Amino acid sequence: MKKIILSLLIATLLMPMSMKADEGMWFLMFIERLNHRDMQKEGLKLTTEEIYSINHHSLKDAIVQFNGGCTAEIISKDGLVLTNHHCGYDAIAELSTADNNLLKNGYWAANKAAEKHPQSSLFVRFFVRMDDVSKRILAKLNPSMSEADREKAVNAEIAMIEKENNENGKYTVSVKSFFQGNEYYYFVYQDYKDVRLVGVPPESLGKFGGDTDNWEWPRHTADFSMFRVYADKDGNPADYAVSNVPLQPKHYLPVNLSGVKEGDFAMILGYPGRTNRWMPASGINQNVKFAYPAWVEGAKTGMDGMKKYMEQSDALRLVYASKYASTANYWKNRQGMIDALSKFGTAKSKAAQEAKFNDWANKPENKAKYGNVVANINKFYSLTNEKSRHDNYLQQMFRTSAYAIIGRTLGKQLDIYTKVDAAKRASMAPQIIEFTTKFFEDVYLPAEKDILAAQLKLYATKSTGYAIAPMVKKIGDENKNDFTKYVNDAIDKSIFSSLDKVKAFLKEPNQTLLDTDSFYLLSNDLLTQYNSKSDEIVKAQNDYGASFRLLVEGLRESKIGDIKYPDANSTLRLTYGKVRSLPADKRNDATINNYTTLDGQVKKYKKGDEEFDLPVKVLEMNKKKNYGRFADKDGSLHVNFLTDNDITGGNSGSPVLNGKGELIGIAFDGNIEAMAGDVIFDKKLQRTINVDIRYVLWVIENFSGAKNIVDEMTLVK
Repeated sequence: MKKIILSLLIATLLMPMSMKADEGMWFLMFIERLNHRDMQKEGLKLTTEEIYSINHHSLKDAIVQFNGGCTAEIISKDGLVLTNHHCGYDAIAELSTADNNLLKNGYWAANKAAEKHPQSSLFVRFFVRMDDVSKRILAKLNPSMSEADREKAVNAEIAMIEKENNENGKYTVSVKSFFQGNEYYYFVYQDYKDVRLVGVPPESLGKFGGDTDNWEWPRHTADFSMFRVYADKDGNPADYAVSNVPLQPKHYLPVNLSGVKEGDFAMILGYPGRTNRWMPASGINQNVKFAYPAWVEGAKTGMDGMKKYMEQSDALRLVYASKYASTANYWKNRQGMIDALSKFGTAKSKAAQEAKFNDWANKPENKAKYGNVVANINKFYSLTNEKSRHDNYLQQMFRTSAYAIIGRTLGKQLDIYTKVDAAKRASMAPQIIEFTTKFFEDVYLPAEKDILAAQLKLYATKSTGYAIAPMVKKIGDENKNDFTKYVNDAIDKSIFSSLDKVKAFLKEPNQTLLDTDSFYLLSNDLLTQYNSKSDEIVKAQNDYGASFRLLVEGLRESKIGDIKYPDANSTLRLTYGKVRSLPADKRNDATINNYTTLDGQVKKYKKGDEEFDLPVKVLEMNKKKNYGRFADKDGSLHVNFLTDNDITGGNSGSPVLNGKGELIGIAFDGNIEAMAGDVIFDKKLQRTINVDIRYVLWVIENFSGAKNIVDEMTLVK
């Protein structure tokens, strides 16, 4: 007890009394205007030009979007890329076989020739510049437009802007709306498609803690992997070729070995995927009571089906490893969202804000424009609550069962194939065969049958407030909602049950055979029901789109809302804060609860356990305190640490930087206590969980013996 009291006292003394979390995901082009002075007070040493410059190299040139869904950073003059283990997971799984399982065993290229290129798409996206086109686009719109007409006008202008700025295809240009369509900006990117695996730790380190520790603190995970960007001899993007050379980037991040302490400045740049900080109260209620519970239940049903077969062999584990990991991540996230949003009464606080807004909106000078906003929003959610539950059961069926969506994938291709002429079929056939071959590599028929039958039963029995797909209703009624026999028979007899059957169909295409395929009919029935909307919902959705846009505009105009930044939408943002502990936790052996150690990881070790096993070498090295040059000054090896940065999904793999722009860690998770963070930022509880860069280097150099990789980097202390 004395030790616990002493730890609490030390933590209290070390924590700056003025510490606060800095909310916001900020555009780089507005740093000077909005945040730079505040960031300097917190510990930033860089100028705005050193962070974001169009004409000179800057921090932005070292930050890339990784494969469209994560963030990564360039950390050497030869294009070395660092991201999370779970961000590289798909590519690593693809490169793995049962006999040479890179996911399970880890891998480090001894030289550049040994770096591995996955066949499927893998790319990194560099941010070049951005600009405001709000006035240009909004000038094409008027309040009398329907949402469909508005969208059409916006898209037409966007197409022109993208064409004007892509320099004949050299760049990818994306125009995004912000503040729910009240502002528009275009972003210019350059994509590099030759990206090769350099190295990855074994899964026992990269996923240490598994689903149990996911979104939890204290954490002890080596969530990182490494790749390299290649270009042609002139440094331009190029398709994979042996003759390509490592990219020489405009800027790369130096790596700082000094470690972190409570109160240190921490800045994160990355591509946060989506937040909903402006979401209305009734939208939050819909998610908590209807959408997310269905999501959680559907995801768990799919996970249980996959897990049953993954445990049978390493080969089957590889088939479903990526899909299972992705499903499990969001399964726990959505349950955490339900718990956090309920616990903190987020909908109630939003409703109070909307009541103030409604009073302001119905003042004589505002009524014509804003008077019906809240009523229209609430009507839409009232009409769609049960549909949202229905749709989420179907969404999880589509995400966990490859066969459920076959009407939209392989079935759609075959349907087109039957309707075109012989010349077109000749060009389509190899592509369909390639797609089908990959499809059957990624599925195991017995598992697919079980997963789909279980998902159909869940959907038929739980989606009770909104009409389910007619075929599902009929099959369920005839079989007491046991779909096993129907699914087994339908798949066995289907065109889609084997590659050979698909090839035979390509030789003799038959529209009637396709149209009477029981499984094809079932998949299309599900998809049709998912996409269907009543006229009443269509009208309410149109009114909602306009009203939500006006709600955001009015909250900003009236200053009733206090959010100054737009929601995340996969565009490059900067967030800043500090290294910041959580209250003392007896599960963490650290002196202050803002970091974890290798000792703590070893204490979690369970031999043979899928989530908490460790390589014997780690146990031996920890026993000898063999931490090399990466030990902290306290003598331990720090594994993960906490900051209070404002991040979300898509920031996975983002660099955590000190005030000089040097790499100190990699962001990889948030904490379950603040899982409402996508909707409302909690200044007390919100934390970002990061891998300490010194632990990353220790795993590479000391544990894996790949010092050649570390030698590429610029290390500072």
